[in-house]
Amino acid sequence: MTSRHAGKQTDVLIYADTTRSSELRHEIPVAIGDSFLYGERDGVRHILIHPMEAARMGHLDIEAHAIEDYGADELRDRGTPRREMLLELPLRAVRAWGIERATVPWSFPLALADYLREHGIELVSDDEFFVERRRRKNEFELAGIRRAQKAADAAMAAVRDLLRRAEPQNGRVVLDGEPLSVERLKQVIEPVFTRHECWTDDMIVSHGAQTAIGHHTGEGEIAPGEPIVLDLAPRDRESGCFADMTRTFVVGEPPDELVEWHRLCLRALEEALAAIRPGVQDADVNRGTAELFRAHGQPTMLDKQPGVPLEDGFYHSLGHGVGLDVHEPPTLGLIPTHTLVAGEVLAVEPGLYRQGFGGVRLEDLVLVTEDGCENLTDHPYELEP
Repeated sequence: MTSRHAGKQTDVLIYADTTRSSELRHEIPVAIGDSFLYGERDGVRHILIHPMEAARMGHLDIEAHAIEDYGADELRDRGTPRREMLLELPLRAVRAWGIERATVPWSFPLALADYLREHGIELVSDDEFFVERRRRKNEFELAGIRRAQKAADAAMAAVRDLLRRAEPQNGRVVLDGEPLSVERLKQVIEPVFTRHECWTDDMIVSHGAQTAIGHHTGEGEIAPGEPIVLDLAPRDRESGCFADMTRTFVVGEPPDELVEWHRLCLRALEEALAAIRPGVQDADVNRGTAELFRAHGQPTMLDKQPGVPLEDGFYHSLGHGVGLDVHEPPTLGLIPTHTLVAGEVLAVEPGLYRQGFGGVRLEDLVLVTEDGCENLTDHPYELEP
């Protein structure tokens, strides 16, 4: 796949590792912790990589080149410093592959870019080019997303079972004779992820007023009648792909305000999913939710005062793409960024909040299909566990 920039057709170069670079992991679906060079020229894909990793590429349609192919031994015998070798070997590879100009991601190393340019290789950073390559998930990525979502569903069910057993007692939520905390809920979640061959760096299990504070991860004991927001984004070990889902629960009698917010969020989610299909502008889906909330007296970004952050109501975007990053384009926000395409995966998450009180958020993960979307999430929405 090639890109066009300023009327010139270019090839592709990426220098990174696949554990941190989503651009490279999309091309090489193998977890490799050390940086290596990837290149495309006239439809032929190349990598310059250490021989110990090359054997792992046998199932890929790619030409794997060892560093010895481009004179690594000669440079070592000459006493070339390692830093210089890390610049010279990619240059030799790029020349051997016939690449004279290339599109690179924004994260391409500056030192290597300078060295290649000094030796006549033209490089152009084009982030949108790599965004478009990754929006339509390949079969390997989509399988990983489905596995990760099953892990999220299972973890949410495990927490729901705990909450269902808990009871309000003297101003506390008690389970098995002990006050229930979000820390205890988190301890239940991680083993479920592990059993599904997934993992997470962090998770949101917040309660009460914490639930109105963006990505507050949550801490402390849960009280009766307050919102409990679980926002789970496990990552599939094999593919490196994420899932993302959110549910809100209440142990005890929920306040009327929370009940109404939950009703509105569920309606917003249902209407947004009905609106998602190829060719729809991402901002239009967000606007539908914002107009629904505004019609019911809730603050939204449509009415935000210039220069003043919106802290209550619907203060965030409706959602985002999910894949090798948990937050990736498109953004279902106020500003148009992309037209939806079949094959991309979206997290759709309407929410309503009031600082000092709490909030409600519901989030499903969907695959955009040719005529709408497929909901990948399999978990009920009720406030009561």
